[in-house]
Amino acid sequence: MNILKYISVALTAVLSVSAVTACSSKKNVEELSEETSVTEESTEPVTEPVTEEITTEPPVEKYAENPVSYPEMEHSYASDLYEAERERLKNGLVASNERYGYSGGGYVTGFDNSGQKSVRFTFDAPATQHYDISFGIASDMPSKCRVLLNGSELYSFDTMSDGQFQKITHYGVFIEKGTAIIEICPQGDIMLDYLDIENSVAVNNINYEVNSVPVNPNASEPTKELMKFLADNYGKYTLTGQYVTSPENNELELIYKNTGQYPAIRFSVIDDTETGTDVTPENVNACVAWHEKGGINGITWEWKSPSLQSSVYAQECDFSILNAMTEVDIAKYSSGQIFNLYSDGYISEECYKLMMSIDEVAQKQLMPLKEKGIPILWRPLYDASLGYDSENGAVYWWGAGGADAYRWLWNLIYNRFTEYYGLDNLIWVWNGMSDVYTVDESTFDIASYDLYTGTDKKFGSRCEQFMSAQKYINNKIIAVSECDNVPDIDTSFRDNSVWSFFGLWYGEYISDESGNYSEKYTTKDELIRAYNSEGSLTLDEYKMLREGGQLSVGNRNFSSELQQEYTQPITETPEYGYNDYGYEDYGYNDYGYEDYGYNDYGYSEW
Repeated sequence: MNILKYISVALTAVLSVSAVTACSSKKNVEELSEETSVTEESTEPVTEPVTEEITTEPPVEKYAENPVSYPEMEHSYASDLYEAERERLKNGLVASNERYGYSGGGYVTGFDNSGQKSVRFTFDAPATQHYDISFGIASDMPSKCRVLLNGSELYSFDTMSDGQFQKITHYGVFIEKGTAIIEICPQGDIMLDYLDIENSVAVNNINYEVNSVPVNPNASEPTKELMKFLADNYGKYTLTGQYVTSPENNELELIYKNTGQYPAIRFSVIDDTETGTDVTPENVNACVAWHEKGGINGITWEWKSPSLQSSVYAQECDFSILNAMTEVDIAKYSSGQIFNLYSDGYISEECYKLMMSIDEVAQKQLMPLKEKGIPILWRPLYDASLGYDSENGAVYWWGAGGADAYRWLWNLIYNRFTEYYGLDNLIWVWNGMSDVYTVDESTFDIASYDLYTGTDKKFGSRCEQFMSAQKYINNKIIAVSECDNVPDIDTSFRDNSVWSFFGLWYGEYISDESGNYSEKYTTKDELIRAYNSEGSLTLDEYKMLREGGQLSVGNRNFSSELQQEYTQPITETPEYGYNDYGYEDYGYNDYGYEDYGYNDYGYSEW
């Protein structure tokens, strides 16, 4: 990638000095010329001094801080059920009652794979608040369903394929008071039974009380301080973060040029293999420089398999984590002892190579940072569950052996780094992306998620994922380790889903081929607003808080304010409820309906 390199601070200083010198020289010549012309006439031609034109970067524009704002919340009871067969049907959609287990008088069928056939429901929202939206659906094949709110895509999900009617719920959807059109567009011949809308209480259950002490009992003081800062400000701010492609930090400079701010966190990616380009001291030096600038460092380990055919992807490498697993507790063994275990046949060649690769990263990338007392947001074994199934494994080799093998490897790395190498500067970021792949809570500090929405949809708040994560992540900070466009800070606070930090990925997500800022995923205005929101923390703001300063947001706690809204007494009663449709005699509970939320299956946007 050819990204425009910006003039460094040192070079700017040199140019400034040169400019002052040049101006001073010119001024002296002019004064001398004036003096000479008064005292005597000169027949010699006067030669104008030649000054070199100095070109400098235009000053970076600064922007005013944007207060966090969203519509005033109300609180009203809602429990409205809309039978699909009673809605206006078109494009060949028909009502049917052949499949057992539906509610009401039947269900709607006739959908196809085009995704162009849909059913629209008109919902009269009684208040500006959050709602839980549920659909009753049966399907014989996995089908993707898009849900639109007033013509804009709200979310999508995948159905089950067992042919049984099931209730699929999306929690915490913000809808303003008044008429709202909710439309479902399936890709596949599903059976659509109903739409059910209720006022949401799940948003109120989000908790920001988390552990503020690192899981490593021997963590260094700077690491403890950083962990406490993250915990104390969780739910109050979102720290800005950006991935870089090189020690030159071109992406950070690009953000500064366009927003007037630097991100609080510099994220880098390391590669430990001999063919990798990042297993050099340059990234270590860049981390040191960013730390000295006052920022936070985050490191992702892009671990290419320790094998002849090396890759991070399971389908492209010849390494099996299952062959590397051993019951021998090798985390505390020296490299010589590990070699002897391999020579004597106690561990496999895969296990030996695995340990050598682990040691290489510890020695070359992390030990130098430990020795300088620099805390690191450390993210190994990322996206472990991505694409996993029993036949094909997962996308990355460290997740392809299943959850048990993944946990074995995670524990091996954690114990090797903390107990053998004494790496006391790591804040452990678990990025398994699934409750099935959750590791022991005593081995990680932060749970993070990679959230990519594509060019046609904005990040918003990702409230559903945030709430789903809190169902199985106890007392841990939750953050966005990767994203393709920046969160909407206002929406995050509105939905009580304040991620601890985000890390925007590099490449096309921030720059074009010429190195200029790209608006393909995040417009410049959206980036400026995110970096200048009172709800986000940039580098300068982070340093100010660390030094005991106070920001304009002060001690305001948006989460508490939202909870207060939800604790107000309910004064309204539903105009239409289950009993209006005869559910005491003919309801879905009579047919064994199961309540599935996105955390329970098939949410397609993790």
